[in-house]
Amino acid sequence: MSIFEQSEPVPSFDEWGIRAFTTTRAVGSFGMLSQEPVGDVMRRWGELRAELKAGGPRLATAGQVHGNTVVEHEPAWSGWLRVESADGHLSLGRGTGMAVTVADCVPVFLAHPSGAAAILHSGWRGTVARITEAGVARFTAAGLEASDLRVHLGPSICGRCYEVSRDVFAQLTGRDPGAPACVDLRSVIADHARSAGVRQITTSPSCTRCDNDRFFSHRAGDPGRQIGVIIAHA
Repeated sequence: MSIFEQSEPVPSFDEWGIRAFTTTRAVGSFGMLSQEPVGDVMRRWGELRAELKAGGPRLATAGQVHGNTVVEHEPAWSGWLRVESADGHLSLGRGTGMAVTVADCVPVFLAHPSGAAAILHSGWRGTVARITEAGVARFTAAGLEASDLRVHLGPSICGRCYEVSRDVFAQLTGRDPGAPACVDLRSVIADHARSAGVRQITTSPSCTRCDNDRFFSHRAGDPGRQIGVIIAHA
């Protein structure tokens, strides 16, 4: 049995030949900055490449910086590509696996019936920078209708658990709460997706903090990281 069968899938993409999932604690950490032996972490990345190989020869990741840069990947290469300074990946064609690392931030999955797909890493800074709208804009710039997209917001910290400063809350919502307050990042991101023209939006029921037995959570003090993964099978 593949270790990735223990991940949380995005079943609504299946009919388009697009596989998407978020790994769980049971799969193990993919974070490269923890104290875990690098050999163990790299073994898991190797297992991911093997898992995705049937869908295409490419895997794209990035050094994440909490911004709104979305990198488009052409199918002119094979192997594992690590881009510098990006928080999103897009492929208009099939056969490119893409992954982001998360541990309370939101993995945002975007899919189109043509097989075009994207995945974004959206923490509060990326959400303020409207990375989801930037991702949708890349589809529409290629002539694909936003109303045909499906967006799924994966496991992340929920609105009951995510308390932020007064300033951060104001940046996210446009409202001043007068004191630190809780905010639902996925709700804010869903609003951004709707404003960009997306009509089909789903949200995982999982909270990385509430469900800390299943997921790594930065707020819970975990050094481990899970990944959100998407690939449109070639």
